[in-house]
This record gives sequence, structure tokens and C-alpha cells, in this order.
Amino acid sequence: MSEQRTTSAGGMETSYGFKDVGQGDKQTLVNDVFHRVAGRYDLMNDLMSGGLHRLWKEGLVSWLNPPKRAGWTSLDVAGGTGDIAFRIVEASHRQAHVTVLDINGSMLAVGRERAEKRGLADNTDFVEANAEELPFADNTFDAYTIAFGIRNVPRIETALAEALRVLKPGGRFLCLEFSEVDMPMLDRVYEAWSFNAIPRIGQVVTGDGEPYSYLVESIRKFPNQENFAAMIRHAGFGRVTFRNYSGGIAALHSGWKL
Repeated sequence: MSEQRTTSAGGMETSYGFKDVGQGDKQTLVNDVFHRVAGRYDLMNDLMSGGLHRLWKEGLVSWLNPPKRAGWTSLDVAGGTGDIAFRIVEASHRQAHVTVLDINGSMLAVGRERAEKRGLADNTDFVEANAEELPFADNTFDAYTIAFGIRNVPRIETALAEALRVLKPGGRFLCLEFSEVDMPMLDRVYEAWSFNAIPRIGQVVTGDGEPYSYLVESIRKFPNQENFAAMIRHAGFGRVTFRNYSGGIAALHSGWKL
């Protein structure tokens, strides 16, 4: 069922799940997936992870430990619905300002509406742009976060270079992503659950199972923990480390602009 994981950044450019697509076609296909699931995206995350994604995201914010002072800024990439951004703002006692960037306007529309409802519009702004071409000056942000988004970026090495560029010296990079399960038996259970149950749940909840087949396949193609850590180092980050969650179902990678 599973296919070989990619071991280098370039291998993801033409990988749409288990299908190979033309150069430059992946972004359009991925955009279509997220237009189709935007309204139910966070609900599906609950169903796909059994609610564990909430704990993993809390782990990200805890490790980031945003200061409780005004003037500290963070960029959350591929975070259109605002889930990570809102957690960071609340953890800073509503002192931090988070810019949410996403290439998908449907996801951003969900995030803007939620920010208004939560009274967080003054602490957040929403920008439609590409992770490979960030519309910000060098040395702008204190932190850069991306959760369950980088495997959908065609040129990962370009996105990592852009992350380094827009961070201030001493700035922090954190990436939460599904990864490689490293516990015997759990890997088989997770494999069966992912390929058999998740697309069917997507079909029932959203009326469309195909996007969830892609999401599951893209997880299997993404580089494992050590290979992705090597890519982050190659991009120029220092003190690169990672933490596994739930036996490696997800991993949180950290790096610093030194």
C-alpha cells in the first residue's frame, strides 16, 4: 500500500500523493483540494487524528513559548483557518501579533471569520500568498510556524530558504508535520486506518473522499524525520532538532536563524 518516502526536497515537486504530475501542476491540484475541504478542514483534522492534532499543536505553541510582551511577531504559513495563530496569540496573553499566510483564499476566509468572532482581529492579519515567494522584507519576524502544510509545498527547499530570509537573527522556525511511525505494530494499525478509513470518513463528512486520499498519500511520500531535519540544516538553520508525537505519527522540527 505504502510507497517509498522522498528523501530530498526535489522529489516533492511533481509528487501529487502517489501520482507523478507535470512540473508546475502540483500547486494547482493542491489548491483545488483545499478549496474543496476548507469549510470542514478542522473537523476532518479531528476525525483523521482522533483529536490528537490539538495536543500536537499545543506542543508546538508550548515549545515556541511566545513572550507576553507587545511587539513580538510571528508568521504562520499555510495556516489559513487560524488554528495555530489563535493559539499563539492566546499563549502570549494577546500581546503577540501573528500574520497568517496561505495560498488558498477559501482557507483564509474561514480564518478571518473566526478571528472576528474570537475578538482577535487586532492581533492577526491574513495574507494570500505563496510560501515560496513571501511578500515580506528580510528580517521581519521573530518566529515562523507551519503546521501540516509544508508537504503540500512543491519546492520545499525554496520555502525553507524564504523562512530563513524573513526571520530576524535569532528567530525561531517550527514545523509540525505528519511523519514516519517508529513504533512496531502502530505503523501497521496507522497504515490501515489511514488508507481505509480516512477517505471513507471524508466522503461521509464532506461528500468528497478524493482529497483525503491525496492527503494520506502525501504523508507517505514526505521525507522522514532525519531527512527533513537534514533539509532544514541545508537551508541554513542552526540547532536543528525534532520531537516525535504519538510514536512518530507527527513530528515537530525546530531550527534557529543564528
